[in-house]
Amino acid sequence: MLFDLLTSKGNMTDVLIGLMASVFVVFCTLPIHEFAHAFVATKLGDDTARLKGRLTLNPLAHIDPIGAAMIILVGFGYAKAVPFNARRFKNPKVGTVLVALAGPSANILMALFFMLLSNGAVMLYSINQALVWYVSYMFFYYAATINVSLAVFNLLPVPPLDGSKILAILVPSKYYFKYLQYERYVILGVFLLIILGVLDVPLSFLTGIVMRGIEAISKLPFMLF
Repeated sequence: MLFDLLTSKGNMTDVLIGLMASVFVVFCTLPIHEFAHAFVATKLGDDTARLKGRLTLNPLAHIDPIGAAMIILVGFGYAKAVPFNARRFKNPKVGTVLVALAGPSANILMALFFMLLSNGAVMLYSINQALVWYVSYMFFYYAATINVSLAVFNLLPVPPLDGSKILAILVPSKYYFKYLQYERYVILGVFLLIILGVLDVPLSFLTGIVMRGIEAISKLPFMLF
């Protein structure tokens, strides 16, 4: 996010707003993503996350320094993985998928909420072109975009991201666990692709599709005005 803003033709105000939105996401919405994982796992019968202190909105319990830096710099990243024991679920494979989807789903819901706030600020700015409404519009728009980017990134089928856990229900167990053995090498490969910018186009494309859908839905309440 910050890197994109600095290399674009945006003004310094937009850069500062984008930076504030990124920090806000790291400390205020990323914990909700991780809390969602822990909450669903607990509801499904596994209290591992709760006992490990992860059933909390305290950002210090969830933040990974490298993942947080990635969010601020490039707009997507990760937090500490929430531990859970799938064998305690009534249906381990389905439970694993539900826990994995909880985090990205929380990001999508937060993105929709922030877009509603952004559209509200746009409406107020059209009435009174005060700086506060412009800052609010941009801040919530950036926050929505980052949340969508986090959802899309975390759904990549790459361990330890959430998408890799969804593979558990799609791939035979012997192949799935074989794949997990190479977790360290796979994630290093993904980081290399991110540094080289190879993933920028597909991630931006998918993020754009989801954002357009969220923007369309978030505009519906304001069509009455």
